[in-house]
Amino acid sequence: MKKIILILIICFQFANASVKDTLQFPNPFQKYYLYGEDKDDCDACGCSANGGSMGFSSMLNNNFIGLRYVNQSYTTKEGIFNNSPWIDENFNTIQIWSRIPITKKILLTALVPYHNNNREIATGKEGISGIGDVTVMGMYTLIQPKMDSTTNYTHKLQMGGGVKAPTGKYNVANNGTLNPSFQLGTGSWDYLLVSEYVIKRKQLGLNTALSYTFKTENQKQYQFGNQFNYGSTVFYLLDFNKIKLVPQLGLAGEVYALNKQVKQDVIGTKGDILFSKFGLEVGKDKFSLGINAMLPINQNLTGGNVKANYRFGINLNYTL
Repeated sequence: MKKIILILIICFQFANASVKDTLQFPNPFQKYYLYGEDKDDCDACGCSANGGSMGFSSMLNNNFIGLRYVNQSYTTKEGIFNNSPWIDENFNTIQIWSRIPITKKILLTALVPYHNNNREIATGKEGISGIGDVTVMGMYTLIQPKMDSTTNYTHKLQMGGGVKAPTGKYNVANNGTLNPSFQLGTGSWDYLLVSEYVIKRKQLGLNTALSYTFKTENQKQYQFGNQFNYGSTVFYLLDFNKIKLVPQLGLAGEVYALNKQVKQDVIGTKGDILFSKFGLEVGKDKFSLGINAMLPINQNLTGGNVKANYRFGINLNYTL
């Protein structure tokens, strides 16, 4: 346990140091459930997200450390005119992620992302890469009845919060584009409130999760809009002794408030999107492999100037 926490601290310090020369920011502290869901911190259209609503939890490992890759595809209008061209944008993230039990009721979640984003514009290909914003959250179990022979179902309620540190580089020049989320980070300290409720009867279960992110102004006087995430997923556990399978199907939504610049609303930056979500996780011994995909059902991002095409994720975890 101590070794795992030490590794996370080292990763956080490395991320912090990697942007020290390009972005200075103040530290404001100076003046599981098994079937997790959405608690992400994506900004404006999910482009600088740690997971793009892929969630913070494994479907098979309650406590784990692992690697996850997330790809997000968008099409953005390059210009303000009706005949302005549309360009393709791709946001790729590789992250170290973990869920570590501190006590029987307290769980620590941490993510350390590395982003590689690219797009094709009129003047050629443009790309940015580097450490993203590190997220740390704590969850507390409020309800978890003990199981016995008369119990037909189980349920669990967790609530908590966390912080997203501005370890990813923020470039103010990208605010002039129609997709202001073409960034490695927000440049701000942001704060999360999260809740998760799971009800399960035998192998069938339902997960419902809510989260709200309070985003603050960065040193460049830009503030991404607050974000509300919601989602619900049906899952089914198939146990074949040596191998376990968990297929899942659900919905996930995101709502974004207006961004602000110098305390003034930035018109056309609010939006909302509703995704269908499906995936599968395979587990054997202490390892698990998960694949998830999300397709938009309805969306209105930045006044229709940004369109989400899909999100895809794959992860490999080791049970602690």
